[in-house]
Amino acid sequence: MTTPDNWQKSSFSGGGDGNACVELAATHPATIHLRESDTPTTHLTTTPTPLTHLLHAIRSGAFVTPSA
Repeated sequence: MTTPDNWQKSSFSGGGDGNACVELAATHPATIHLRESDTPTTHLTTTPTPLTHLLHAIRSGAFVTPSA
């Protein structure tokens, strides 16, 4: 597997060098890598379709826990 060398930080992470963000990198063919900035040696690997489904679920509130 190719190790990414061009990680991009989420624009929602804000400025500065804090370690509270998600980073993405892409390698070919159509492989997307995700990692938490405070554990950069551990990352997940996926393809565009499952990542699109995950992002859609997050944006639609599918992972929100109801208030008690």
